[in-house]
Amino acid sequence: MNNLILISSVLITFALVFYSLGVWAERISRYLKKWHLIAFWTGFSFDVSGTYAMHLISENPFNLLDFHTLTGQLALWLMLAHAIWASIVVAKRNELMRKKFHRYSIFVWLVWLIPYFGGMFLGMNQ
Repeated sequence: MNNLILISSVLITFALVFYSLGVWAERISRYLKKWHLIAFWTGFSFDVSGTYAMHLISENPFNLLDFHTLTGQLALWLMLAHAIWASIVVAKRNELMRKKFHRYSIFVWLVWLIPYFGGMFLGMNQ
């Protein structure tokens, strides 16, 4: 196995772990805490790093007509928006916003799972 494939797989899996931890802990508590925010940003950072490593491997990295590339880009942008929004909510210290934040988190997480599992299946079929 190519070392870059192994590195990208590990980074993306760390993204899954941290992002899932943040999303589900926040969902269960129904209140956005600072450590959830840290988990979102950590997951996003691992995802960007893993995506970049995969970009280096790809023969056609900018093919937005490819379903995996398109969903991966969508997921990254949604994760970024999610983490920025969470940062704003925590900074404003608005209790109502912190209690309602979890509604959006699950949607972003579910969208993120599409390229995660899609990439896994693509990798197994090569």
